[in-house]
Amino acid sequence: MCFHTSQTKKVTKLENRFKVSLHDDDARDAYDIPSYHLNGFAHPNMLIIPQEEPAALVEGKWGIVPQNKKPEEVDAYYKEAVRYGGGLNAQSEKLFNHFIYKHAAHSRRCLIPVTSFFEPHEEKGKKYPFYISRQDNDAFALAGIYTLIDGMPTFTILTKSASPLFEKIHNKRKRQPILIPTVNEQDWLADNLTDNDIQHLINAQYPEEELNPYTVSKDLFSPKIHSDVKSILDKVDYENVSI
Repeated sequence: MCFHTSQTKKVTKLENRFKVSLHDDDARDAYDIPSYHLNGFAHPNMLIIPQEEPAALVEGKWGIVPQNKKPEEVDAYYKEAVRYGGGLNAQSEKLFNHFIYKHAAHSRRCLIPVTSFFEPHEEKGKKYPFYISRQDNDAFALAGIYTLIDGMPTFTILTKSASPLFEKIHNKRKRQPILIPTVNEQDWLADNLTDNDIQHLINAQYPEEELNPYTVSKDLFSPKIHSDVKSILDKVDYENVSI
């Protein structure tokens, strides 16, 4: 499951890459600061491109919350939902029947721009984090859905069964986040898609030859270590880990 991401591009780079504009320009300075490690369990604010405003970069909170919750109930909901993954990921197989997801599937899909994400690999009971970015270091989009809580999007990253590459990386759970191929990004935000249209986009294979996976420091998984630092992206080789 995808609980850790990274977004290190300046806002202008994201605007140019996705042909969008930042909705709240007062937030530009904050989002120009590189986020080398965004830990989903801290429910950070991130930039998303929502279906309702497909030409905008909008602030959203990572961790989807039921639409009927009030802003003052969000923190309590996250504490309760931590046993279910905190709303950070959503299984795409449940997209059309889950009590939260089904209301967002057709009208509140989103793109989540990132420069990388992290996945756990297991060997002999020990976890080793893999860092996955593009070979060219460009930003790309993960597929998500969202709800609005008093106008603030709360979003989740959609997942699916792992491809052959991600089966080797995430070798315990054999899941992966849904990476939207560049040619499909605008389609993902289109209105009036049928269930079959949406499923077709979910099933689309991202060109994995464009990805660059490698292992990084296990500090990523330590709650006692501040890991939102540039060095967390450095390659670390482990004797017993390879894909």
